Amino acid sequence: MSVASEYLQLQRQSADQLVRQHAPLVRRIAYHLMGRLPPSVDVSDLIQAGMIGLLEAARNFATGRNASFETFAGIRIRGAMLDELRRTDWTPRSVHRKVREMAEVVRQIEIETGKDAEDAEVMRRLGMGAEEYHQVLADAASARLLSLSAPDDAEGGAAFDVADGDSVGPAESVENNGMREALIEAIGSLPEREQLVMSLYYEEELNLKEIGAVLGVTESRVCQIHGQAIVRLRARMDGWTESGTGERGTRKSRAAR
Repeated sequence: MSVASEYLQLQRQSADQLVRQHAPLVRRIAYHLMGRLPPSVDVSDLIQAGMIGLLEAARNFATGRNASFETFAGIRIRGAMLDELRRTDWTPRSVHRKVREMAEVVRQIEIETGKDAEDAEVMRRLGMGAEEYHQVLADAASARLLSLSAPDDAEGGAAFDVADGDSVGPAESVENNGMREALIEAIGSLPEREQLVMSLYYEEELNLKEIGAVLGVTESRVCQIHGQAIVRLRARMDGWTESGTGERGTRKSRAAR
């Protein structure tokens, strides 16, 4: 056996060993994500996608990296699962349409008044009752994935993914110059309670029940606040989510405050 062949065989054995050793990590990440996703998502699909991510991580990991393999693999596994969620997009088009309509009304109100859009005014303009309005907010929270805590490097930069087939994809959004800064600016302009929910959910990775305990409100109320934040962000990031034009998105975000 040549030196090159022996090296490749050792490399494959090492990769197989890493996969076997870290397979439980895939299940752990999958079930952690499931706590933040609708019941219609099948955990086995996430696990399958995560195993592919783990295999790719094992093949591409270099021992000279500063990060441990578990950290490196965790990023790849989570990324593979999110890619699967984006690809399948479980959300009906009717949900996307209603959320777009609501975000546009919020945007119009905030441009006209220079203040945060109030629920009552949004419902009035949309001709919605409270029950339907809160259902759309819940759908908005379920249909959107935000990741602000991913490392800002080549392995997984933070991005605003609207998970909407009619909008630009996450890769294209990240490529827009200043997109991350515009998102941070938009989040900073949210009402205080919405900012807190976003921070607890996406940075601290608490689930809705845990956030409810922190705020002293019900789980369904947390879901509504989360949905309000997502709709408001969509309104203020309209230029990014629809056309990918950074200048337009920044202008609208500022105008909405």
